[in-house]
Amino acid sequence: MNNTKTTTAKRLLAVVLSLFMLVVCVSCGEKVDAEGLWANATYLSDTTLGEGSKTIAVEVKVEEQSVTFTVKTDAETVGAALLENNLIAGDEGEYGLYVKVVNGITADYDVDQSYWAFYLNGEYATSGVDTTAITDGAHYELVYTK
Repeated sequence: MNNTKTTTAKRLLAVVLSLFMLVVCVSCGEKVDAEGLWANATYLSDTTLGEGSKTIAVEVKVEEQSVTFTVKTDAETVGAALLENNLIAGDEGEYGLYVKVVNGITADYDVDQSYWAFYLNGEYATSGVDTTAITDGAHYELVYTK
């Protein structure tokens, strides 16, 4: 009788450990490593933020990793939508907003010649993030560039 209880307990423990390992493995695929530049990131996995009638997706790429933000907003521009959700920060200048921080990750050209490149549908954008109108179905990217 004791042997049956031990065998049942071992099987139950094996099932619980297998389920735990499965959950750990699945969740690892959704997150980026919090090393290097990502150590300061606010979000390490795909995230949905905001409320509003418009929805945009913005992919943030740093080194070999990326995170996609789905932002719901009533803002007119991509920059306004990202600012209202604290995803970007920067300096206002003669040419508009110079983005220095995206998702908590800083790019500063004056320090190490790094900057945030803004792409629209896979092409380098011809307007700044703060003047680019939200377009249904567009693909936006902010890429850490050095």
